[in-house]
Amino acid sequence: MTQEFIEELFESFNSKKVVIIGDVMVDAYLFGSVDRISPEAPVPVVNVKSRDNRPGGAANVALNVKALGAEAILCSVVGKDPKGKEFVAAMEAEGISTKGIVESENRVTTTKFRIFGNKIQMLRVDEETTKSLNKEDCENLYNTIEYILENEDIDAVIFEDYDKGVVSKELIEKVIFKTQILDIPVMVDPKKDNFQFYDKTTIFKPNLKELVEGTHAEVDVKNINELQQVVEQFIRKHQIEIVVTTLSERGVMVSWQDEDEYSINHQHIPAHIRNIADVSGAGDTVVSVLALCHASGLNPVQTASIANIAGGLVCEEVGVVPINKEKFLKEAKKLLIG
Repeated sequence: MTQEFIEELFESFNSKKVVIIGDVMVDAYLFGSVDRISPEAPVPVVNVKSRDNRPGGAANVALNVKALGAEAILCSVVGKDPKGKEFVAAMEAEGISTKGIVESENRVTTTKFRIFGNKIQMLRVDEETTKSLNKEDCENLYNTIEYILENEDIDAVIFEDYDKGVVSKELIEKVIFKTQILDIPVMVDPKKDNFQFYDKTTIFKPNLKELVEGTHAEVDVKNINELQQVVEQFIRKHQIEIVVTTLSERGVMVSWQDEDEYSINHQHIPAHIRNIADVSGAGDTVVSVLALCHASGLNPVQTASIANIAGGLVCEEVGVVPINKEKFLKEAKKLLIG
């Protein structure tokens, strides 16, 4: 890759429009101090000093897509409750379109409360519904997605599944059928429950744990050849074009079908040496970059190589934060120009 090639690629992201479908949540933080133990039970008392609400789950993918310069349209279901309103307001404040957000009277907005005392996390409290959407909510969500796909110039669709009930077999099949008609590539960041339902998608991006759990494979996870065999069987069974398996500190493995669909190629791309601070949210960044690189016409190895850099880069930051495009561009030039 040349400097001009990489600069033109990053510039091309600005013209792309991506739909993100998946579970969203509010990451709520309470920060305070602890100087005594409760007289009611042997637990610390946190005197709250400040609060913060951050959009999480599939919303982090949308924030990464926007940070890369593209337009993100987030499609999900939130509760018709105060946290749902806070979530929508937070996304609008970030400049993310919420035209794909459906409000439901049948669910609460997933919220993860993290309580910190003296800069240490003392407790996490989850408020959520993980059962699948009911028929009405599922139909409302799909109709909303269908309208957007038919009336917007969409370059890619990302499924960001957290097993919270928004993504279902029915929704996956209907969206994939629609995207095939419209010739829109589909990227998948899967979880265990729906792992086997993403037939005929463009890029499937499991991490190592998800690959093993989702395929029920008995495999030596340190043996690349064995992992390649598992992926090859998965590609053939589900007619997937490209699988990018993230291997944490070992980088990524990209596998793809040749045009003749008889042979499958694999390439292991090692990780770059990093000062790892926090791996949270790295998968969200990787799938965002995969979607935009593929939509910009890159081949599987180029796409995976650039996404590999992005995933490592965000691991140097503490907490779940979107990619910094300027820093990412500088790093891509440094590592990819031979």
